[in-house]
Amino acid sequence: MTDQEDRNPVSVIGADQWLSPGEGFSGEWQGAASGSRLSIIANHIHEIGEGAKRHRHPYAEVFLIRRGSVAFELGDERLNASEGQIVVVPAGVPHAFQSLGPEPLEMIDIHESGNFDTEWR
Repeated sequence: MTDQEDRNPVSVIGADQWLSPGEGFSGEWQGAASGSRLSIIANHIHEIGEGAKRHRHPYAEVFLIRRGSVAFELGDERLNASEGQIVVVPAGVPHAFQSLGPEPLEMIDIHESGNFDTEWR
């Protein structure tokens, strides 16, 4: 048996299977169904002050800011991040975020789990 035969088949997920139609790069994908231990949220937020309310996960979450600026609440700390930065939130840490504007916020959230597991606070 070759290495290729030992591996699971490669999955290619089409944009129409996880991205929202319309303007902006936004959508959600849970990887467990494809054999992945990751899930992804792509945010495209137009309005200043919009974002996610305080919540936490039993796994780490990584935020990659593609465009714009964002304010994070991480436990008792506050942190601003902007284009090109990566913010890593450890497992169990309550967090929230809001777009700071003025341009739209584009951010990719990577969850270290094949399924979303969120406790809203």
